[in-house]
Amino acid sequence: MAENYVLKSKVRELVKNLNFRISSEAIIVVNSKVEEIMKKAAERAKKNNRKTIMPQDL
Repeated sequence: MAENYVLKSKVRELVKNLNFRISSEAIIVVNSKVEEIMKKAAERAKKNNRKTIMPQDL
């Protein structure tokens, strides 16, 4: 994994509060999804001539 964009402890805490457990592999996927979402949001902001990612870009 290149970069960590999510705090593993916070993801685990959230999942625990939902009465589940989460595997290490699933956390890696969550991290990848965050990266993917932010890259798409940045592209959308760029197409709208903005340097700021807004909620509607997500």
